[in-house]
This record gives sequence, structure tokens and C-alpha cells, in this order.
Amino acid sequence: MSKTGALDLASGVGGKIEKKEVLSAVDKYEKYHVCYGGDGEERKSHYTDMVNKYYDLSTSFYEFGWGESFHFAPRWKGESLRESIKRHEHFLALQLGLKPGQKVLDVGCGIGGPLREIARFSSTCITGLNNNEYQISRGIELNHIAGVHKTCNFLKADFMKMPLPDNTFDAIYAIEATCHAPDALGCYKEIHRVLKPGQYFAAYEWCMTDSYDPNNAVHQKIKAEIELGDGLPDIRSTKQCLEALKLAGFEVIWEKDLAVDSPLPWYLPLDATHFSLSSFRLTALGRFLTRNLVKFLEFVNLAPEGSQRVQAFLEKAAESLVEGGRREIFTPMYFFLARKPH
Repeated sequence: MSKTGALDLASGVGGKIEKKEVLSAVDKYEKYHVCYGGDGEERKSHYTDMVNKYYDLSTSFYEFGWGESFHFAPRWKGESLRESIKRHEHFLALQLGLKPGQKVLDVGCGIGGPLREIARFSSTCITGLNNNEYQISRGIELNHIAGVHKTCNFLKADFMKMPLPDNTFDAIYAIEATCHAPDALGCYKEIHRVLKPGQYFAAYEWCMTDSYDPNNAVHQKIKAEIELGDGLPDIRSTKQCLEALKLAGFEVIWEKDLAVDSPLPWYLPLDATHFSLSSFRLTALGRFLTRNLVKFLEFVNLAPEGSQRVQAFLEKAAESLVEGGRREIFTPMYFFLARKPH
């Protein structure tokens, strides 16, 4: 674990939140969730504040452990985590049929890892839409480092009300991002509005599967801990996403839970029983070292007070993601390709 990586983690915790305000932000964020007495309607009505607090608090942890692309991927035997993530991004670009010079929108782009990879893979011009100021500032910095700053940019905006004209983009995609929307239909309608007629929208959605039982207490606990650890107002079912797409006006070309046929479990990088040098920081030993590193950084005042609590709910979410995957009640890669009719 490099000294530079540790310092980057310490300096990034809290994002744009003032260091002295991080602990109170953690308090407020946690209280939105079921585990701390919150409810779904409050999370939906305050989704902007909740999601912004989540990414201000968690982005540096994600980048430290996961890299620049904050998403899962189906994985072949012998394939590294990073290789599988790149292939997952290339698959999306190929499904959209991207062509050089096209104008593309990445909805909920994070710090722009997929944006940069897809832009280089397809020679397209991509705008990353994000409502988190810290992630955008980090993304701009990384775009310059990657050399894509002339063709790729960012727009700070809410994907529920995009400040964009109708029929603007040649293609739109979302990677594990629109799960943060308080209302899938409203979000998909906005995407439909800014997409050109005859063009395609593709996404990977976080969903509860048909195996999820809302009356099962264990299932409920897993769902609630994923929502807490991942900044989600609610986790919709695959059927709800599909219905919302159709109601928004899209023609669904095809859809599938890509987790079903993954040769290796999508949750393998988070599985405490699995060890991998290529994704060491995500293993049980890597998480143990990170936990103690954060504890030390907070003790010596290099990381703000509250950092350990952020690391704790992220680790709890990792455990629940693994359990949700094992029980096949949750998927992070419900894929669909949809077309806006002429």
C-alpha cells in the first residue's frame, strides 16, 4: 500500500465537505436509511442531498480500492478485475453501435472512468452528467491526464431535470447510476427527451431479482444495508425498470440479467473468502489493512473525524452485496438496450 495512495485517500475523504463538517454529514447521511430509522419516501424526497453526501464521503474510498470505474462486471476465468471492467464497458459501446465523432451522454458518470475508456475505444465525444461537484473536479483532472479533455467534458446537473435541449445526443448510456434516481420513470423520460429519435439508450441497472421476497426479514436486511452502503433511495425490481422504460416511450430491443451467465461470480472481488493480488485492496486482508489505515489517519488528524464510519458502512455494504449475490436476490448488471422510436 503506497504512501501516495494513503495520502490521496486521506485528502479525499469528505470531497467538497469541509473537514470539520464530515462527521455531521455522516450522521445526516446515515439517518436517511432504514438501518438508522429512516424511510424510503424521505430518501426519495431528499435524494439530491443524500446522494451528494454519499459520493462526497465515499469517492476516495472507491478510487482507492476499485480504480476509476466504480462498477461490477461479468468475469471469465483467468481474467483480472480490471480486464473484466474494460470488457464490460466495451460491450456497452458495441451494443450502442457507437461511431467515431458521435455525441454521447454518460448519465451519472462518476469520476469518468467508463467515459474515458469508451471514448478511446469508440472515438466518440462524451459528456459526463453528474450532480456531484467533487467527482466532476476529479474527473476533469483525470481527463487531462488521459488526454481526452478535448473531446470529453462534464456537466453538473440532476438527471431528473437535465438542462439540455430535446434530441441532443446520438447515444446515451448509464452504468450502475440511474439506481440513484428516486423515480425510474421520471429519469428514463428525461433520457428519452434528450436522445435523438431512432437512437439507442443502454444501461446496467442495480435491481432486486424475482428471487427477492419482500416479506423475508433476511432479504429485507440485505436490501437495506446495500441501500445504506451505496447511497440508494430504493432498489427497484427488474420488472419495475422494464415497465418504466416502456412507459417512458422506449422500444426495448433486448434485456437480460448478465449476472446469470457470468463464469465467475460478479461479487467475487468483495468475497472475504477469495484472495487476489490484482484486486488486493478489495480482499479481506486488503480491507483489514484499509480499516486500520483509516483508523490511524483519523487518529493523527490526516483524515477527518467520521472517516472510520464511512469505511464501516462501505464494508457492511460489501458483505451484503456478496450475500445478495449468493442468494441471487440482487444483481448489479441488469442490462437493457432500448431505442427511441422515430
